[in-house]
Amino acid sequence: MTANRRMRMLFLGRKPGAAAALQYLVQERVEVAAVVAPEHPRAGDGQPHLDAVARELGLSVLSPSGLDEILSKNPKSLGPIDLAVSYLYWLRIKPPLLTLPRLGVINLHPAPLPEYRGLGGYNFAILAGDAQFGVSAHFVAETIDTGDVIEVRRFPIDAERETAQSLERKSQRHLLALFRDVIDRLLRDGCLPRAPQGPGRYYTRQEMEDAKRVLPEDPAELVERKIRAFWYPPYEGAYLEREGRRYTLVSEAILRGLAGE
Repeated sequence: MTANRRMRMLFLGRKPGAAAALQYLVQERVEVAAVVAPEHPRAGDGQPHLDAVARELGLSVLSPSGLDEILSKNPKSLGPIDLAVSYLYWLRIKPPLLTLPRLGVINLHPAPLPEYRGLGGYNFAILAGDAQFGVSAHFVAETIDTGDVIEVRRFPIDAERETAQSLERKSQRHLLALFRDVIDRLLRDGCLPRAPQGPGRYYTRQEMEDAKRVLPEDPAELVERKIRAFWYPPYEGAYLEREGRRYTLVSEAILRGLAGE
């Protein structure tokens, strides 16, 4: 990169956290070549969607399929890319995108690595009774969530009261702060630190779905923990199944919290 050229990035993401991260890039005078966002984002909690924020900022917005078409036909049309950023992006990043940016692709992962690769970090940390959690920034490799780590930022959590919803909210604040620090470091130094990951655990969607089910033999403590681990309304939580129907469970403690007690 020449001394007088701004850092140029491709940004891939979803959810309000990604919109805030994109705004920070623009604030720091990073040139965003394009933003890749969902074509039909889910309704949120009143916060702006990534694609809407990108358009308000005057940036080019691509769907994932639109990006794939460009990469297969004319990747040079994107121009020089120094770095690609994945911020809560839900699709696997593969070649040729992996090798397109000069500095590679980084991912902001909403769980600590290497212990919580894949999906369900919030859920499985609560099920495990962890007293701390974390968020990670890492380089993307062909195998999901195994690339070199830039930084893992850990913080304490309440193992006896945390829900998936409360842990997600805490983690998103830490993830955005970590992202800002990573970008600041990159703009200052022109590069990022990296260290190989140690052995870890990858969690699949099926494992997450299986863990939601409350079994007749589950002790009360495990039932309560499952309820908290999957409490994220309006989505299905921990459930009992009767005659082919699922019934999401809620605990007295959660109800008291909803009532403001």
